[in-house]
Amino acid sequence: MYLAYNTNGLAHHRLEDAFHLLADLGYRGVALTPDVGHLDPFTTHERDWEKARGLLDRLKLQCVIETGARYILDARRKHWPNLVSKDDAAAERRLGFYLRCLRMAKILGSELISIWSGPMEAGDDRDAAVERLVPRLVRLLDDARETGVHVCFEPEPGHVVDSHARYRELRRRLKRDDLMTTIDVGHLLVTEPGEPHEHLAEFAPSLRNIQVDDARRGVHEHLMPGAGEIDFVPVFAELRRLGYTGSVALELSRDSHRAADAAADAFRILSPMLK
Repeated sequence: MYLAYNTNGLAHHRLEDAFHLLADLGYRGVALTPDVGHLDPFTTHERDWEKARGLLDRLKLQCVIETGARYILDARRKHWPNLVSKDDAAAERRLGFYLRCLRMAKILGSELISIWSGPMEAGDDRDAAVERLVPRLVRLLDDARETGVHVCFEPEPGHVVDSHARYRELRRRLKRDDLMTTIDVGHLLVTEPGEPHEHLAEFAPSLRNIQVDDARRGVHEHLMPGAGEIDFVPVFAELRRLGYTGSVALELSRDSHRAADAAADAFRILSPMLK
């Protein structure tokens, strides 16, 4: 288990500077969100990804690929199109983006890409949206199998699959044991009862990716550790008990304007809990 930092929280840094900053602070990993300013998957190419891989290797940073860039596919609509879009052609654009991220992950040495369902259009029906989601996920998993890169699915507040209950149902309908799991610890205080650490074990066999941020009960707002209501000591203790060995990445996109200080403070607070 190692601490990483999501590049969506370093939006005003050049990617190379972001890598150096995180390595200097003591982070061992990067959760790279391909976006318009960081290895834009539509304007960069394999030689650019190979260059980034070289720097990651020199700095001894591990990498996972997050795919939650807000406006990468549509300049006007956040997280659009997505895997539940009613328009098949629109959904194909999302699948094409994921396929490119799989290629990028392979070159960058990442074992996974992390995805979510996406939100529904106004007037859509949730059951119909899930009916569209399942076969599209099957296609993505089949393509991912050829690359050797895992696909991790994250329940996301405000999306079609927004909670562990709905994720549980999706897995039942999908019937695929190669769908891995991302859990954002902050989201557990938004969508689940009880304490966050109580909800890590259910999906432990498929758990490959952890995101961390603080939160307040029922409010989807990513906060610095210590600014919300989460006790991270039992969270890290439970991850150790489960034998989790992957990335634990801070996701603090709203702190990009003070990223250097935020990354330093977060590392200072959380790194002792790894021991």
